[in-house]
Order: sequence, then C-alpha cells, then structure tokens
Amino acid sequence: MTLHAKQLRTHMKLLSGKAYWDALPCTPDFVAMFIPGENFYAAAIERDPTLFQDAIENKVLIVTPTTLIALAKAIAVGWRQEKIAENARHIAELGRELYRRLAVMGTHVAGVGAGLDSAVKRYNEFVGSLESRVLPQARRFNELELEGAQEPLAELRQIETQLRPLRPLRPLRAPEPTSRDAEIIPLISAERSGQPAE
Repeated sequence: MTLHAKQLRTHMKLLSGKAYWDALPCTPDFVAMFIPGENFYAAAIERDPTLFQDAIENKVLIVTPTTLIALAKAIAVGWRQEKIAENARHIAELGRELYRRLAVMGTHVAGVGAGLDSAVKRYNEFVGSLESRVLPQARRFNELELEGAQEPLAELRQIETQLRPLRPLRPLRAPEPTSRDAEIIPLISAERSGQPAE
C-alpha cells in the first residue's frame, strides 16, 4: 500500500511537470488525474495523507469515478455560462451599434422633417400671395366673358398639416437582472477570478 501511494505521488508529479496549462491555449489551469476506484484512492490517502493537498498545489486534481462525473458536469455548466456571457457581450455590441445607427438615422429624419416644414411654409406663402394678388385679377377675365376664359380658375388652399416632432432617443439602459442572472453572474465572476464557485 505504501508503494501504491508512492506510485500515485510519482504519477502526480509527472502530470504536474507536463504543464498543459502553459502549452495549450484556452485550457484550465489544472490537470485531472483519474484513479479508477474509490478504494484505490482511500488506500493511498491512508499511507500518504498530504497527497491530495500536494497535488492541488501542483495543479493536479485527483479524481475518482464519482468526483470525475461531478467535475465533468461542473465544466459543462461553466462552458454554458461562458457561452451565455459571450452571447450577452455580442448582444451588447449589437445594441450599441444599432443605437448608433438609429441616432444617425434620427438626425437624417429630423433634417427631412425640417425640410418638409420649410417647404410647407414656402408653399403656403406662395399660395397666399397667388390668391390675394394674382388670381383675383385673373378671375376678372372670366367675369368679362372673354373668349377662352370661360373655365373658372381653381381655388388654391394652404396646407395646414403640421409635422409631428421627432423625440430624441433615450440612452440605452441595462435590463434589470433576473433571478436566472443571479445564478449565472457568480459562476462567471468566479471563473474569471480563478476562484471556485460555491
């Protein structure tokens, strides 16, 4: 049993020496050492009580069938949370870009509105001048029954429609966190800080 414990410690040192976390991109900063039975691990711990602590300090996590399943599930949850966080970052970027484009488009729409308002005012001024100074004189031809002036002149009216003012865009605000976010945020924060999530 003492030899068994020594062999496990030797294997742990060999795994630690490989330093996978330095050689591979985007990898956890530890390596899992699998022992295919709880009894094998228990026997080694009885002969070498500091084995587990020394392994942790050497970035080696000793796992048995039971703890390997738990570790795999924890890693899967971490990957899902990271994917959610990545999607949230993309959504935030898309939202900022959409807001910027809406702001530019709003400026263009406001310019079109100002142009339409100016055109309506000029049209009304033109119609007012035409109705008050020109058409009254022209209608007298109809009253005198001159040849070619029998058809009455159309009555021109001013445009009274007012443009609806464009309200400025309000700044984007982050949505209120939900109960689901309360579960996700600690996991993401713990993963980024390198501390285990509770």
